[in-house]
Amino acid sequence: MANHLSSLKRIRQNYTRRLRNKYVYKSTKTAIKKLLIDKNKKQYSIVISMIDKLSKKNIIHANKAARLKKKLIKKLFSNS
Repeated sequence: MANHLSSLKRIRQNYTRRLRNKYVYKSTKTAIKKLLIDKNKKQYSIVISMIDKLSKKNIIHANKAARLKKKLIKKLFSNS
């Protein structure tokens, strides 16, 4: 365990940020699952916004955000 005050503070900050990032990521995944089950196209813009926020805050990579959005478009707006 670290002894310096600055490193103890860094540990506290990392823990808080990790919890916050995990909560936001998990809630986005849940919203994606609900969107795919219900196929409610009104929720689509909300979920896309959530994905973009994750990407902007570097919680997920930009390419992963693009893949998720592309997958949602294919599943929601396909004619079959």
